[in-house]
Amino acid sequence: MSSFLKINSLDDFVGQKHILSTDKPLYKLLKDKNIPSMILFGPSGSGKTTLAKICANILGSDFFQFDGTSLKVEEVRKVINRYKNTLLKPLIFIDEIHRLSKTQQEVLLIPLEKEELILIGATTENPYFSISGGLRSRIFIYEFKPLEKEELTLLLEKNVKKLGITITDEAKEHLLFVSNGDVREMYKLLKYALKLDKKITKDLLTDLGGSFVSEGVSSKDTHYDLISALIKSIRGSDVDASLYYLARLINSGERADFIARRLVILSSEDIGNANPNALTISTSALIVVSSIGFPEARIILSQAVIYLASSPKSNSSYKAINRALEYVKSSKTQEIPSHIKSNCKNYLYPHDFGGFVKQSYMQKEVKFYKTKKIGFEKTLDEWIKKIKSKD
Repeated sequence: MSSFLKINSLDDFVGQKHILSTDKPLYKLLKDKNIPSMILFGPSGSGKTTLAKICANILGSDFFQFDGTSLKVEEVRKVINRYKNTLLKPLIFIDEIHRLSKTQQEVLLIPLEKEELILIGATTENPYFSISGGLRSRIFIYEFKPLEKEELTLLLEKNVKKLGITITDEAKEHLLFVSNGDVREMYKLLKYALKLDKKITKDLLTDLGGSFVSEGVSSKDTHYDLISALIKSIRGSDVDASLYYLARLINSGERADFIARRLVILSSEDIGNANPNALTISTSALIVVSSIGFPEARIILSQAVIYLASSPKSNSSYKAINRALEYVKSSKTQEIPSHIKSNCKNYLYPHDFGGFVKQSYMQKEVKFYKTKKIGFEKTLDEWIKKIKSKD
């Protein structure tokens, strides 16, 4: 039996539409053979290695693949030196690039600076924590996401047609379900199932080991419905419901940093200055889970979710910036008063007046912020009142 379908061109690549649809800058660069050095960050089986190989095909160059866990710097130097007296640049792909030590990463800096190679790295770890600042400043970083169910379906159907596989509809659904957005996982199960029987059934996949119990995040509806339910439960101050949806997200394979980013947004949008510490807690959670990952990340997320659900809620900050943006978009631009422009002479320095002095900061005063007097907002209201009363 022939092998699975090989993806050799950009037009055949499936997934990552947020960076590789035809209107995106990266797609246009690759199409024009302007391959930038970059790090592809995302889960296993999302197409990172495949895209690197496609880039080599686009250039018509040799593809040098290394593993970050066992890479010796001298191997990279040898490849670079081989091309020094040619018009070509080698494309070097380093899988698990986050495994390189700081010294190994810094060896790549000068060759990158001199444009002696095209470097493509792949990692499942957040590069903002695992990759040195010097290396990050010389390359682009693109985040890959698990494939959606529709994208996995497309790949599965193409392989079924190519290989002439007999597979039941029930088996197809199960295979997509247990793959959880991971193409490599789908191919692994399909490959070994075919070694056992030419007809693929759900029972065969289940017996083989494809009995993953998670609901998976490959289903777009489940993905967005679960995160929506979590956010609405926190906003509604239901601690137990919040924990329930958090547990379902974790069990479905959702990434910890994705959950934490949504918590950061919620902290300002739905809690704001009613409890300013909510933003500190959620931001700390994002930093920590991006570094350590699961299973320990579940504890940090649980702590943050309980704190946010228990906090007083106010969307005053959210509404205030929306009002300000709407005003800016729909109203005539106000001239900045001359006394608060740079290098002005008539500006009254508040510290010279005990902390506050009355002066205009807009040509026409407009009220955007409306306090709800919830939680710490009441304290802020008292502060601003006291500050202005000093005049």
